Amino acid sequence: MSDRQAATPQRIEVDPTGQAFAPSALAILAATDVRTAAAALRQVLQDGGTHTDAVAWTDHGELMFEPVEAGTPARRTAAIAAFAGRSQTGPDAPDVRLLPPGAADAGAVLLAAPGALASLPDAAKPLLELAGRRLAELFATQRLQASVKDLEQAEQLQHALFAIADMAASDRDMQSLLRGLHQIIGKLMYAENFYIALYDPQRETLRFIYFVDEMDGRLYDPDEDIPVARMGGSLTLGLIRHGRPVRGPSEEIVALLGLPPDDGFGSPSIDFMGVPMQRDGQVYGALVVQSYREGVSYTQSDCAVLSFVAEHVLNAVERKRGQEALERRVADRTRELADANAQLQAQIAERERAAHLQATLYKIASLANSQESDEDFYRSLHAAVGELLDAENFYIALLSADGTRLQIPYTVDAAGDQRGDRPLARGLSEYVLRQGRTLLIDDQGVRDLVAAGEMDAGHHASRTSAVCWLGAPLLGSEGVMGLVVVQSYRPDLVYTDEDAKLLTFVAQQIANSVQRRRHAEALQALNAELEQRVQARTRELRREISVREQVEAQLKHQVMHDPLTGLPNRLYLRDRLERALSSQQRNPQHAFALLYLDVDRFKLFNDSLGHLAGDAVLREVSRRLLECVRGPDIVARLSGDEFAILLEEGAQPATAIKIAQRIQSRMQAAVQVGDRDLQASVSIGIAISHPRYQTIDEMLHDADVALYRAKATGRQRFVLFDETQQKAAMNVLELELALRHALHAGEFVPYFQPIVRLDDGSAVGYEALIRWQHPTRGLLGPGEFLPVAEESGLIEAIDWHMYRLACTAGAPLVAQGGFISINISPRHFQYEDFDQRLLDLLRETGFPPARLQIEVTESTLLGDPDAAARILQRLLDAEVGAALDDFGTGYSSLSYVHRFPLRSIKIDRSFIQDLGQADARRSSAIIEAVQGLARSLSLKVVAEGVETEGQRQALLAVGCRHAQGFLFGRPEPASHWPGGKK
Repeated sequence: MSDRQAATPQRIEVDPTGQAFAPSALAILAATDVRTAAAALRQVLQDGGTHTDAVAWTDHGELMFEPVEAGTPARRTAAIAAFAGRSQTGPDAPDVRLLPPGAADAGAVLLAAPGALASLPDAAKPLLELAGRRLAELFATQRLQASVKDLEQAEQLQHALFAIADMAASDRDMQSLLRGLHQIIGKLMYAENFYIALYDPQRETLRFIYFVDEMDGRLYDPDEDIPVARMGGSLTLGLIRHGRPVRGPSEEIVALLGLPPDDGFGSPSIDFMGVPMQRDGQVYGALVVQSYREGVSYTQSDCAVLSFVAEHVLNAVERKRGQEALERRVADRTRELADANAQLQAQIAERERAAHLQATLYKIASLANSQESDEDFYRSLHAAVGELLDAENFYIALLSADGTRLQIPYTVDAAGDQRGDRPLARGLSEYVLRQGRTLLIDDQGVRDLVAAGEMDAGHHASRTSAVCWLGAPLLGSEGVMGLVVVQSYRPDLVYTDEDAKLLTFVAQQIANSVQRRRHAEALQALNAELEQRVQARTRELRREISVREQVEAQLKHQVMHDPLTGLPNRLYLRDRLERALSSQQRNPQHAFALLYLDVDRFKLFNDSLGHLAGDAVLREVSRRLLECVRGPDIVARLSGDEFAILLEEGAQPATAIKIAQRIQSRMQAAVQVGDRDLQASVSIGIAISHPRYQTIDEMLHDADVALYRAKATGRQRFVLFDETQQKAAMNVLELELALRHALHAGEFVPYFQPIVRLDDGSAVGYEALIRWQHPTRGLLGPGEFLPVAEESGLIEAIDWHMYRLACTAGAPLVAQGGFISINISPRHFQYEDFDQRLLDLLRETGFPPARLQIEVTESTLLGDPDAAARILQRLLDAEVGAALDDFGTGYSSLSYVHRFPLRSIKIDRSFIQDLGQADARRSSAIIEAVQGLARSLSLKVVAEGVETEGQRQALLAVGCRHAQGFLFGRPEPASHWPGGKK
């Protein structure tokens, strides 16, 4: 059955026995709403003697009762159970009856006291059915009315949303838009009191952009951003933080939001409804309506409508705010562009003026170099100035050379005043010259100058009075040299400060032009005079040139030759080498050779016999070298005892080798210096020309490398350079660079080898040995890098670094006794303060001096025995002991040892390696002799290099008590040995 059919009254057949209920049944049928029909039904049953408690039904999901006050919890529970088809049991359970009775879609339920409905008369049953049907009709009508109302509300809401969108897109200002929004929402619900608040989550501020309230209409300024910290117990702030709609009396909302009851803003309202405006879960404001009138309140439907509208209001407000912000930016940008355009126009005008000024100044500057006469020159200057300002009355005045007269080389005057050269007086021109600055003055100003005594009244009276007078000084390198003047006799022509600045600038250019023109004229006169003087001087120079050429030839010979030997020097050799290399590059078949020579032990000759003897040796060596070469060959002295020979002819390297052999043979004869016969020899390095040489320095370098190799292999020989020597030299350089890096990077580590008692093998000390933890090659022993360190001068820095490491890492090894032994390079004994530096290091590291022993070689002691003895004694006084390392391999005798304060002697491994074998008697005898010497001098003896048990037994047999070697342990980090830190 359709809703329309359900709304049509049905004809009810009434049982004749129920005629008593007929009048009341008509009241039920006549009821126009559910509550009236329910009241009529209860009254009918009351009239028939049946008392009922209430009629219950649902309206939009809410349980309603007639009478209203009958909605007790018990009756609500009973009604809900009846609608759900459940029966309640118990003596206190209300009696219920569905209306219509037994209908599956009953819309109402009749409630009475327990058992009251069980004894209903039969006549009442049709009445209940009639009431149930009438209620069903009313429910259907109510639903239709609700649907119509919902449709009307939806249409109204849709119109409101369209209106909101139209307003957001219109050109209304913000307040007009907000008033329009207020009117639209007022059509949807009661909105006499309405406001919109926007929340900025970044700045934590609230702004009430629209606020209409009959009680608090002026509470907030729509342009003020209010920090939320000032809002305290504001309902609006609570609503925004709550993030969900709220509805009800303001006191209840305060309690719901957990706000302080006495900390609110504004007047309390009878009904308050607010919804948050949010997007993507973030609240950006709130819409609020409220009522201060009894009977005017808001429903859940109103809340739903306001929530739906809120998002569209937010979009409209943000869109309008964005539009206004854009309009403001456009307006600001338009103003900026207008200002920029005005500035640009001004710049264009200024640049045009500057361009015109520049062109005029260029024209004035170019006049200085023109060949015009003076009259034409000044006329052209007048024309140029006239392009910049009015110059119908114009003159230029210049000071005479003696400064006593004023010369007027050019004047134009409309009044006909004639100006000529005159002595200096007290006029305006002289005033400008005295002041040295531009003067802009009118007739009254001139009268004031006359009154002040700066001008002569008679001079002023002799000239036509100018309405405006402008003069600028011409400033030259030596002061004021004149002035340029423009003046006006017309009241309509008055010069300005800008004109004064312009004329000042122009005057500078005129002064430069005049000065350059004067200089040019003076230069022309000087040139004429100079031409005459040049001719005379030329004749003198011709005589001097011939003399100078002779001197230059002599100087060239002196510059290119060595004064001691008369041989060509380094400059001469480099020049010839350059030519030979260029020839070889043009013709690869042209080969030549370079011999690099060094006199062996020449320093010894100088130090022992003096520099005069050294010079005699050099002259004799030079003479013999010349005897060994052919005519075209070049013998040069480079510096000190270094010589070079360039061989440009002959097959190479055969010719170079032959010459080198000849030199070595010729040097065999003794060199006589005074009454002494000296044996001089030379070492020779040979480099043969090759296409790889691009510069002479490359060839000189290779010859030097070969010479170094010759001296390193024993001197008095020659070495021919090859690629292997180059690579070896490069390897040494690379190793030196790597050593420097390793020193800074801390790649050196200390290793320790024990020094033990031979009888039980217990350690009495440790020798600290350096190792290099190379990042790519791994652990390197000292033999792989110390020679390069010694040669490069890095050995001292590495030694001191190693001493510090040995003291730091070795301290735990000797905490309970024993000593750490470190090797000292002979270089350190060249410094008298070595012992003090070592003791300072021990203090810094906290290492006990009594636990340290230094090891020195015999060559160290023999270098400077007295200095070595002093250093060792000072160390011994500080409890630092000393041991003589590698004893027996040097040049000292056994008796020499007693001169030095030593504690022990370390026998070199070369005497130990034969022990334990059949032919070891010689080594045993030497060791016994050392033992005897040591006992007589109270020295300990340590045997080095013990590697076998046989060697140990042999040492014990000759009375040796201490030893060191692989038999007792190889060098290891400190953590390897007992007591070392892990």
